[in-house]
Amino acid sequence: MSGVRVLVGTRKGAFVLTADGARRDWKVDGPYFPGWEIYHVAGSSADPNRLWASQSSGWFGQQVQRSDDGGATWEAVGNQFAYDGDPGTHQWYDGTPRPWEFSRVWHFEPSPTDADTVWAGVQDAALFRSTDGGASWQELPGLRAYKGPQWAPGAGGMCLHTIKLDPSDPDRMFIAISAAGAFRTDDGAATWKAINRGLNSGHLPDQDAEVGHCVHRLALHPAKPSTLYMQKHWDVMRSDDAGENWYEISGDLPTDFGFVVDVHAHEPETVYVIPITSDEFHVPPDGKLQVYRSRTGGQEWEPLTAGLPQQDCYVNVLRDAMAVDSLDECGVYFGTTGGQVYASSDAGDSWSPIVRDLPGVLSVEVQTLS
Repeated sequence: MSGVRVLVGTRKGAFVLTADGARRDWKVDGPYFPGWEIYHVAGSSADPNRLWASQSSGWFGQQVQRSDDGGATWEAVGNQFAYDGDPGTHQWYDGTPRPWEFSRVWHFEPSPTDADTVWAGVQDAALFRSTDGGASWQELPGLRAYKGPQWAPGAGGMCLHTIKLDPSDPDRMFIAISAAGAFRTDDGAATWKAINRGLNSGHLPDQDAEVGHCVHRLALHPAKPSTLYMQKHWDVMRSDDAGENWYEISGDLPTDFGFVVDVHAHEPETVYVIPITSDEFHVPPDGKLQVYRSRTGGQEWEPLTAGLPQQDCYVNVLRDAMAVDSLDECGVYFGTTGGQVYASSDAGDSWSPIVRDLPGVLSVEVQTLS
């Protein structure tokens, strides 16, 4: 019987949660790297036992950890990240120049076909790749060459937090940077273009600016890779032409601010978001934790509340903290800053906590195991 493995990064370690295909009884392993911030844990679809973890500390810096046995054991690998050439400067909050500084890995995106190849999005915003199982890392400098000096950080730092590969075209990739915007390459990361037309960012004096938009998350479905969904700093957006143009699909959501967005494994027009009250108050509206689902690709949304706290709930769900599995009845998972990881085995109709009282959750990924 198939099963699932949920990979959880928290502010004080990593956890691995496993269950069979029924997804009722969960085994919780961890914490791995106790006391360390684990910004992301990701698994390879080419080799499900190959896992990656971003281990970070303000005192001891950044380490990449790799597991080859599904998380039972780990080893530190190739932590020599260096910007290509003279990194130069980027804009600070007040528009003054600031040197580029590497501080942490925010996101890993393993190759779907080669277990030794993985991309990494880092802070300050840059894209790296390893093709030797993490032993060495090379920056793909074409990204920062595209108006990098004009990029400025968001509230959480200038992070490259989202990497989406186009399964129909190995040379196409989408990335998002807070607070620079969304970008696409069509030539294997040699060159890039901004894909921010149609975004409305009130803090920008020029609403047609190519860069400067605070994109929180991108999502796509492998069957429709040119249809992109975006949660940004205000507004849920959609593009049907690989990011060339965007239009708003916030529709009847109670608030269009949030961090996560994801797509059902088998239904490209079924989308999930978790509304947050505002950019200053990062909690669910009215203290009610609700996932919202659209089965029509946006505009019309329904609240999913069964099993979720509907009073006095004041947690946040961060940008990398939602994932879906690919079992026949699609499972949806998300983690909160209060340390809960919730799971739905029926595409969101009902929810239950896998585990409570973890450290604040930074990321959630899921692997479907045969």
